[in-house]
Amino acid sequence: MGYTEFTEEQLMLRDMVREFAQKEIEPLAAEIDETCEYPLENIKKMAELGLLGLPFPEEYGGAGMDTISLALSLEEIAKACGSTCLSVAAHISLCATPIYLFGTEAQKQKYLVPLAQGKSIGSFCLSEAGSGSDAGAAKTTAVLEGDHYVLNGSKLWVTNAGVADYFVVFAKTDLEKGVHGLSAFIVEKEFEGFIIGRKEDKLGVRASDTRPISIDGCRVPKENLLGQENDGFKQALVTLDGGRIGIGAMAVGLAQAAMEKSAAYSKERVAFGRPIGDFQAIKWMLADMATEIHGARLMVHHAAHLRDQSKPYTAEAAMAKLFASEAAMRATKNAIQIFGGYGYTRDYPVERYWRDAKLTVIGEGTSEVQRLVISRELLKNF
Repeated sequence: MGYTEFTEEQLMLRDMVREFAQKEIEPLAAEIDETCEYPLENIKKMAELGLLGLPFPEEYGGAGMDTISLALSLEEIAKACGSTCLSVAAHISLCATPIYLFGTEAQKQKYLVPLAQGKSIGSFCLSEAGSGSDAGAAKTTAVLEGDHYVLNGSKLWVTNAGVADYFVVFAKTDLEKGVHGLSAFIVEKEFEGFIIGRKEDKLGVRASDTRPISIDGCRVPKENLLGQENDGFKQALVTLDGGRIGIGAMAVGLAQAAMEKSAAYSKERVAFGRPIGDFQAIKWMLADMATEIHGARLMVHHAAHLRDQSKPYTAEAAMAKLFASEAAMRATKNAIQIFGGYGYTRDYPVERYWRDAKLTVIGEGTSEVQRLVISRELLKNF
């Protein structure tokens, strides 16, 4: 099977998610963008459909599907609402996935099963005030004292923070080793000293719950160390590789929504006695959107296919995320241009698509970081 072909099961899933997104998610998208309200009821409904554990084995409460299935689903959700898509992507790719990949059997039973079933929500804590792209500059520490690690520090830009039950938190266990002194821990929201801050007031994806976290003497059981001490940076890189496929799919979904709305509007809006879709300027913008979306989708699915085949995909995931996110920015910007003055208002969704798309060129590694990753992988061959 080539990565441009889909199984009957994948197509059925895509169509099911599309129908759900159109009926349940899209009608609320503008409202929750305005109110910044986390879409809890729709998250619960998606859990009932098995979407919050899509790529995990059934023995751990998941649906046992592949990465291409996840990408198809996230694209459909993003077309309806970027905030909802980001919330789901962070839960699956950034919290549940590292527990599945690096956790002990006991950790998987305790944490992964409820995450995959959607009974609990997950989050990921890596960035800090002085360490976004530069993970080695992290100042959060973890010191082993008896049968507990004591964590101190702070984290920023934590997606799902206000609604999450479990957090994968990175902290320095060896201050002398830079990024190679990072370790990962599973932290429960009830742990004393784990203090969740106020919700951020963001430009886009406003209904996704993003907050800072303060960590003050938080005692984490030794058995909640994820993998081995000082393996955290490697775990973060593997996690982010997979997460970039999800953000790429989100970007494709936002761009697709912008193109569809623009194409429909260009046939309705009349200027100089003709539908504006008759003018070359509009036609070329739509053609560029369609071409870049098609390329971005193929790149996302190719990276997903490599991951499903257990082949190296670091460069391909970075390329997919880079191209798809920047294509989404161009598509959503041009959608506003096609809508003209109306596109600049909240009466139409295209300005929201643009605001939501901006997250995709920053989150999961900025475009600049993606170029560093791609060039590093490229230069290994010379």
